[in-house]
Amino acid sequence: MKARIFVVSTVLMLGVGIFTQKINSAPTMKAPAHPSQSQAPPTVAVAVDREISAIEKQIVEAAEAMPEDRFNFSPESLHIAGSEYKGVRTFALQVKHIAASNYALWSPLTAEKFPQDFIGGNGPANLKTKAETLEFLKNSFALGHRAAATLTTENMLEPPEHSRSSRLHLATFAVAHAFDHYGQMVEYLRMNGIVPPASRGSSE
Repeated sequence: MKARIFVVSTVLMLGVGIFTQKINSAPTMKAPAHPSQSQAPPTVAVAVDREISAIEKQIVEAAEAMPEDRFNFSPESLHIAGSEYKGVRTFALQVKHIAASNYALWSPLTAEKFPQDFIGGNGPANLKTKAETLEFLKNSFALGHRAAATLTTENMLEPPEHSRSSRLHLATFAVAHAFDHYGQMVEYLRMNGIVPPASRGSSE
């Protein structure tokens, strides 16, 4: 009887030892790193710059999509029954207004001088061609990227010189304002049978 008990005990001990050895020798599994842990979060300057890039792409592409001979189009010329488009901005003025507003909102952040001929909302009166207007537009967004680069967590809620609005408000309001006029540019394009570049390839 004692011999049987000894044999059973020995077998159990051997089994436990083998099981323990397998556990100890098994490869250690590491929890996958969360994406947010593998890279540093973006700065406020980077976050705002991305927003500027997004609207810049849509507006510049929309402006480029309108043919030269339709660049001064206004829905007033369509004489749509029941509509009221008298005196609205032409497509060219929509583009110039966005650019001039960009300068007005972003120049305080970079401390760059705001040109006198940009005052009034429609930009320089001497810009007549599509190419000139596009250059004005692209230069205004270049200013926006410089303005975004000045933002830090320390200064973003402070007003720049000669302004009561915070630096962050000026930087982001320019984006919101541009999106508003992008919507109008889209309607002007569609009135001329042009699908906006951002909408091409969709279900439309």
